[in-house]
Amino acid sequence: MASVQESVDVDVPIRVAYDQWTQFETFPKFMGGVEKITQIDETHTHWVTNIDGVKREFDAEITEQHPEERVAWTSTSGEAKHAGVVTFHRLDDAKTRVMIQIDWEPGGLVEKAGAALGFDDRQIKADAKKFKEFIESRGTETGAWRGDVQRPS
Repeated sequence: MASVQESVDVDVPIRVAYDQWTQFETFPKFMGGVEKITQIDETHTHWVTNIDGVKREFDAEITEQHPEERVAWTSTSGEAKHAGVVTFHRLDDAKTRVMIQIDWEPGGLVEKAGAALGFDDRQIKADAKKFKEFIESRGTETGAWRGDVQRPS
């Protein structure tokens, strides 16, 4: 299992950063390799990715979500095995630290080599920077889902 962590400080209030992160269908605007995400219902999404010519489709479930605190998800079907958590930390009224952790199981020789060479670290850093540019250029979120999803006991 490979794991990447990254944080980025964004010049928007915590509510704006959090609300934008709940808009999974906008991820292709700032996440490299993500072609499309379809929100199926409040806790289920369908992802289509294309990373270095390797196309994958999978379903994911939001396993935990607390407004302005965290969003966690895990894949539930398909070829890609991964999980992630994003936490939001208020730095002041107009600045938020977004911390991203993604864990995945690289499949195939190309993905394993890429993980070993640190390509995944660079991709997450680039995606965090693009999220910062995306949300700061807009100044507001494209939408919001403020529901609360409890981690199963």
